[in-house]
Amino acid sequence: MNLLPSLLLCLHLLAAAYWVGGMATLHFAVRPAAVDTLQPPQRLPLMAAALTRFFAGVTISIVVLWASGFAMVGLAGGFARVHWSVHAMLTLALVMTAVYLRIRLAPWPKLKAALAASEWPVAARQLDRIRHMVAMNLAMGVAVFAVALVGRAF
Repeated sequence: MNLLPSLLLCLHLLAAAYWVGGMATLHFAVRPAAVDTLQPPQRLPLMAAALTRFFAGVTISIVVLWASGFAMVGLAGGFARVHWSVHAMLTLALVMTAVYLRIRLAPWPKLKAALAASEWPVAARQLDRIRHMVAMNLAMGVAVFAVALVGRAF
């Protein structure tokens, strides 16, 4: 196997694992632990700080995913020559990227503004909106992994 396709696939999988794994960690471990142990004035800034760091990595991951994905399709001879599963992954990636951009452009700035003003109920509503959108992206991310790993069998 040529080194370039292997490197591209490695970068692609690491970026996908960061994004999907990070969503799972935040959704199923960090948030529930914060809800169980902290009151809103402590919990909301903690979650915003965690999301700040996570979103920085997701932005990098998205760039890596798109660049490596298109490079791998190009090396394979273009979209006409790739398996249907690649088209399915691309479709899910488009939706996931759009959801991420929606988070960053709507509830995220409102969450930060509410935290700066110590408006805990407003901040909580925005964080809940983010949580729901992250849950959607997490489900789609799991679907991408399933399509990537099982899709070739069909």
